[in-house]
Amino acid sequence: MSELHYDIIIIGGGAAGLIAAGTAAEAGASVLILESMKRAGRKLLITGKGRCNITNNSDIQNYMKQIFPLAKFCRPMFSRFFVSDILQLLHRLDVPTIEERGRRIFPESQKSMDVVTALVKWVEKAGVTIKYDRRVKQIIQNKGIITGVALDTGAVFNCNKVILATGGRSYPATGSTGDGFRMVRELGHKVNTTLPALVPLETEGGLAESMMGLSLRNVQATLWADHKKIRSMFGEMLFTHYGLSGPIILDLSRDAVIALRENKIVEITIDHKPALDDQKLDARLLRELDFHGRSKLKSMLKNLLPMKMLYPFCDYVKCDPEKFCNQVSGAERKRMLSGLKEMRFTVTGNTGWNDAIITSGGIELKEINPSTMESKVISGLYFAGEVLDLDAATGGYNLQIAWSSGYVAGISAAQLSTE
Repeated sequence: MSELHYDIIIIGGGAAGLIAAGTAAEAGASVLILESMKRAGRKLLITGKGRCNITNNSDIQNYMKQIFPLAKFCRPMFSRFFVSDILQLLHRLDVPTIEERGRRIFPESQKSMDVVTALVKWVEKAGVTIKYDRRVKQIIQNKGIITGVALDTGAVFNCNKVILATGGRSYPATGSTGDGFRMVRELGHKVNTTLPALVPLETEGGLAESMMGLSLRNVQATLWADHKKIRSMFGEMLFTHYGLSGPIILDLSRDAVIALRENKIVEITIDHKPALDDQKLDARLLRELDFHGRSKLKSMLKNLLPMKMLYPFCDYVKCDPEKFCNQVSGAERKRMLSGLKEMRFTVTGNTGWNDAIITSGGIELKEINPSTMESKVISGLYFAGEVLDLDAATGGYNLQIAWSSGYVAGISAAQLSTE
């Protein structure tokens, strides 16, 4: 059963799919979005904890440091559609924005729904047809050229071009089930191993759980694999009942998950006083112990650590919190110093796809033209968003990849379809 013919069919109505659709339609193409969920932008609704971290207002040089595994692939797309372009579009759609700490951009209303609603209205006004609750089973090609798509119902939609914007495997409840990877494998594309990224980490023992709910600021977390330092992040983190979370932990999680898959010993150390080196912190400990000589250790530690951490910390460094400060030995002081500078957690796993913000891995970038986002394997097939083997740090970088790749895929497919 065959239905109408379109210039471009976009599989997926998320951030990348919506930008691709609106861009292509405004360029004159007839466009159909096939969305597997009952509404568009489901994942976009939950980004930034429901506030939608639209982008990060930093330069391309900074972006290159935040993107993995091949940041330079993004240069052509960023040169055509970058931070100012997505903000200009949203402002045109009456979505004012504000900049927060870390140069993160949010809608002024603090509601992701406003972003989704504006984008959906934009594409519909541009003439895009959106069909919801439609699951694509197969991308149809003939002799290496796109001819249409088939749904799981048997319905077939004919087209000249397909833009695959199905997302990765993270937050599957929003529709990101990994179907896109299966479809492109059937067409001969290589899909690199997909793993959860920007995901909370599970740790061994009860130390993290004993501090559950405690959020720390201005600490430094360092990731180790087989006792070799991988990288460090400075900022905020959170202790949970299963282990570690928060921005800097999420940013380290990509490498942690990969190292665990390689059966390496994975650890994270927390430096609670990164502004002080060992010598300066030891001198401060000596001063504090001397000044609080007749007070109990737990009282002195209030000057160094949050209340919720006092007893877990003392247990970790094997010091009696009820002991008087003037009775603390040199060996105990050294253990406290070590605990303050290098509290160690053994990472045993992650909380999985349901909690992962983004997917690490995806469609092999060597098989995609970065200037057009078109496949080098199948003519007329384009890619945008999380299906690509690109992922980035927290802070709006991943959404900017979606906006930029969506724009380039949309404008490139439209130009070729309408020529």
